[in-house]
Amino acid sequence: MEMTSAASSPRLEVDLDLLKKYNRPGPRYTSYPTAPHFHESFGPEEYRQEILATNAGETPRDLSLYFHFPFCKSLCYFCACNVVITKDASRVGHYLGVLKKEIDIVSNLIDPRRQVVQMHWGGGTPTYMSPDQIRDIFGYIRKKFPFTHEAEISIEIDPRTISPDHLPALREAGFNRVSFGLQDVNPEVQSTINRIQTDEQNAFVINESRRLGFDSINVDLIYGLPHQTVESYERTLEKIIAWDPDRLAVFNYAHVPWLKKHQKLLPLEAMPDAADRLRMLKLIIDRLTEAGYAYIGMDHFAKPGDELTKALRERTLHRNFQGYSTRAEADMFAMGVTSISKLAGAYGQNLKSLAAYEAALNEGRLPTAIGLKFSHDDLLRQHVITEIMCNNRIIKRDVEKKFGITFDSYFADVPEKLNEFVLDGLVLLQPDRIEVSEAGRLVIRNIAMAFDAYLKPEASQEKPIYSRTV
Repeated sequence: MEMTSAASSPRLEVDLDLLKKYNRPGPRYTSYPTAPHFHESFGPEEYRQEILATNAGETPRDLSLYFHFPFCKSLCYFCACNVVITKDASRVGHYLGVLKKEIDIVSNLIDPRRQVVQMHWGGGTPTYMSPDQIRDIFGYIRKKFPFTHEAEISIEIDPRTISPDHLPALREAGFNRVSFGLQDVNPEVQSTINRIQTDEQNAFVINESRRLGFDSINVDLIYGLPHQTVESYERTLEKIIAWDPDRLAVFNYAHVPWLKKHQKLLPLEAMPDAADRLRMLKLIIDRLTEAGYAYIGMDHFAKPGDELTKALRERTLHRNFQGYSTRAEADMFAMGVTSISKLAGAYGQNLKSLAAYEAALNEGRLPTAIGLKFSHDDLLRQHVITEIMCNNRIIKRDVEKKFGITFDSYFADVPEKLNEFVLDGLVLLQPDRIEVSEAGRLVIRNIAMAFDAYLKPEASQEKPIYSRTV
């Protein structure tokens, strides 16, 4: 017997009691092993060797590129990204000159036959750059890397920071997907998190992007912020649905002031409690699926005709540091301060200090700070966790053939770890597969944790290093 396909069910029922039961800290699995396990013994030379290794084989592997632009004009108090707050626009031009040096080093190490199938610009605020700067750095990237005609090229945009010329410049340069950070449309919430942006700004960027012919428009929202209630968030969702984006990412706010000190500026007493957060999650899933969006997984939603929905239906989804993706077989080369690359055999993360990043590149060195070379066990568990997170099942014979193991022997401890999920109807264990139910998709991070060899008991951690799973 096979459970219902994740994309075929018209309605996902949300059981608040089950969500409450499994609401524990756990990884988001945009990587495995996760970033806290990267180490300094993996540095520039190790990363260079891993880049060269990706060129091996008769058929060149596809490329995915990520570029990090860290600058923002003001600090959003909820933010957990790696950002640099400045009003000095000259710093951007200087940074782009340094970034070009990294582009030169990396591109010279990559087989020129390999083509880019995906590129994403994140931050920070990439549109802190002027339209001319965007054209310049995009053109420089294109000179160094060949792109396929069908490449997915996306950028994160802060609607507050763009001029009327920005969106046309992005389209002209070659971007075909845009993602807007909206977070919440409630003025009281916006004031508290230090991010004021009007309905007029939001509607303009969405409607103008549609007029300019971008293939996909994504909106980012956050729930769990101060002064949000179930009722206020319903009004936010009504406005967002009326603006009709193609995709939505609705994130649960992670309050980690021991990691991001500026989050202490948010009033704890005004934050919704755990019960209200779960009710918001139920509301989000109910309203968006009623509006016709498919629940892709975790915090992602997409229209029925979207590539993500098609990949979910055909079980070809993938996850990377940007979330769910449709480009599974590409090596992801990330450039810019703090950025993380994911190659076939390793992760590598760049230096987090702008000064150290610049110094390395001025000396002609890759700015790699830490990373991790995959063991056979890492690759095996990475594959299994990806199958759970993206395709909601594991076919044992496929894993056995790919990695030369006997699944039930290798993962002999997993049935016991999954027992509570089985009893709650969230997982089905069968002789040939492990299948996640529709309801189980809501706690997919918890289920994936059963295969994580690096996790330590929560009680042994002074401070949780992961956000709660739902």
